[in-house]
Amino acid sequence: MKPSIETIRFRDTDALRLNGPRGASAVISLLGGQVLSWITPDGRERLFLSDQAVFDGSVAIRGGIPVCWPQFAALGDLPKHGFVRTRPWQVATERCGDDYALVTLAIEDDEATRALWPHAFRLELTLMLEDDRIDLELSVSNTGEAPFSFTGALHTYLRVTQVEDVALEGLYGHHYRDAANGDKVIRDSGTAVMVDAEIDRVYRDVKRPQLLQAGNLSLGIQSQDFPDVVVWNPWVDKCGALADMPADGWRHMLCVEAAVAETPVLVPAGEEWYGRQTLVAV
Repeated sequence: MKPSIETIRFRDTDALRLNGPRGASAVISLLGGQVLSWITPDGRERLFLSDQAVFDGSVAIRGGIPVCWPQFAALGDLPKHGFVRTRPWQVATERCGDDYALVTLAIEDDEATRALWPHAFRLELTLMLEDDRIDLELSVSNTGEAPFSFTGALHTYLRVTQVEDVALEGLYGHHYRDAANGDKVIRDSGTAVMVDAEIDRVYRDVKRPQLLQAGNLSLGIQSQDFPDVVVWNPWVDKCGALADMPADGWRHMLCVEAAVAETPVLVPAGEEWYGRQTLVAV
């Protein structure tokens, strides 16, 4: 069947389903501009979405690919990971070709955002679905008359069968800030990142792609113009403290995020910034 896009309700929230080549599909929510599902032609779900995720806008949806902006984590005065994750977005573009489906969602400043962060902006997230890959592009436009700076991330939750069995390649030799170890800066000297405890790392200035070796759920991961890569898993105790995660949720996810975390990006008045993350089934 030819690729198509349909409006749906997904867990009681408005969303779009992209139907791609060979049975591939993706779902993106208008709440938060958040990708919630990506199923490849083999029928496998590639993103982790918590069974206990909240969809009423009171908190961010736990899982999928949240958009963290204009602040990453608690590195500033705004709510953790910014404010666009819990706000409504609008459909800006829908387009299909013979081998892809594409949607762009957008959000602009309003009175509520300016009360938190006094800047004029337009944010666009473009999702393109092909048969074995998705491309996500985040566009940040400064529509005001003064420069602003931001940090942020595409906070991608990848689904795995058992996180203890996966290996993330491509980060050897990079320095990372280890939030699970007192924010120490450490040089990664292993051939692959393995998860056997809580992991919360910001890898700096990463230019190589990563490969998540995860059996039948292996993925290639590539980012452009996002300088940092965040790797996160809360492990047992911190997962248990999250009201919107099942007790064993930590075992089935690993976040590999395209991020601007260490050094804010400055966007002059009237200018734009773009960043991209690509996920490919391998």
